[in-house]
Amino acid sequence: MTSLQIGFLSLAVVIFLIAIRVPIAVALGGVALAGMAFVRNVDVALGLAKETPFNFAAHWSLTAIPMFLLMGAIAHNAGLSSALFRAARLWFGALPGGLAVAANLACAGFAAASGSSVATAAAMGRIAIPEMLKAGYDKGLATGVVASAGTLGALIPPSILFVLYGIFAEVSIVKLLIAGLLPGILTAVVYTLLIVGRCWWNPELAPRIDRAEFGDFKRERWASLVPIWPLLVLIGGIIGGLYLGWVTPTEAGAGGAFLAFCIALLQGRLTVQNFVESMRETASASARIFFVAVGAVMYTKFLAFTGLPDYFGQAIVDIGLSPIVLVVGTSLIYLFLGMFLDPLGVLLLTLPILLPMFDALDLDLIWLGVLVVKYLEIGMLTPPVGFNVYVIKSVVGDKIPLETIFKGVGWFLAAEVVIMAILIAFPQISLYLPSKM
Repeated sequence: MTSLQIGFLSLAVVIFLIAIRVPIAVALGGVALAGMAFVRNVDVALGLAKETPFNFAAHWSLTAIPMFLLMGAIAHNAGLSSALFRAARLWFGALPGGLAVAANLACAGFAAASGSSVATAAAMGRIAIPEMLKAGYDKGLATGVVASAGTLGALIPPSILFVLYGIFAEVSIVKLLIAGLLPGILTAVVYTLLIVGRCWWNPELAPRIDRAEFGDFKRERWASLVPIWPLLVLIGGIIGGLYLGWVTPTEAGAGGAFLAFCIALLQGRLTVQNFVESMRETASASARIFFVAVGAVMYTKFLAFTGLPDYFGQAIVDIGLSPIVLVVGTSLIYLFLGMFLDPLGVLLLTLPILLPMFDALDLDLIWLGVLVVKYLEIGMLTPPVGFNVYVIKSVVGDKIPLETIFKGVGWFLAAEVVIMAILIAFPQISLYLPSKM
């Protein structure tokens, strides 16, 4: 059996192991070790197992991940998301579907302080969904908007997925983070237009809120900005610092975590209990991410020995595949895998195979990084394993059936078709800000 045949066989074995619910880190790492022992020898396989975890974990750029996670955990546990939703509710509540619009925009704002889709959906789900249900909103709309807008945490900087993509693709992480800004804003705007349009056409979906419940409406609206202005400064400081080149992603993450700590402390929202919980969540999430990533690095090194990535890259050149066909094919791969696997697993499983193909056609890896993360976002909403949908289900409990949430999400998946068509047709939406850095 040739090395190339072993590479193809390893792909089949990995997919089989994942299908029978073997943890993806174990599947990737285990197949890499077994394959390396077969292709080379046991000593080389053991050397790979010994050196890879340290060499990968010692990668300086990776220190941004626990920092971004800590910043988001502090913002969530200190209740900063509730103040953000209240402000959005006061400013946008008068629109058709105003509370849903507020939830959407509050998710976008909180995403810029957390970097995690799951954290964004969980935080806003606990706050916004009860308010919408209390106001008589359609259950599918109330849950669907939070599950869908929560995925903005993967796109709007800071983004954990962009950091990992940048390391594996060997492209600028700062440019990737900035590249996600305009597509994230575009997504939030299209979602807003969808909500307003649906609720204008069918007012029964979302009864208008009564301004009288806020007392002095104008005063309350401006007063709502007081508790969130430090958070807005934090978000603006991180994005602005990255764009202007004043800070690296690691420095932005560390500074953001420290500022989130100071904001929560000064506002009296930080207790010993929620600080300890924030540290625990950060350590747990970082360990999960690093465990999967180490397995992916080992598998990538094994595939390099088999020559499979080079084979795919050369095959793309030989058959004369057009870039648009490759991009469409990539979208189908991600949409299919996203139905069954978590986003991190899909990303690290596919990059060793797809990156050589992208390189072969000389495609812009920054633009493709945005598309890949968007596909991963969509995968968090598609059945049967839509992670954000199950996060919302855990928030609402038995009050709302899972089918209702997926039905509500369906409208936003339709909007994603429009968004992806725009991003593919106009790459400059993703590339404009990085080109000006």
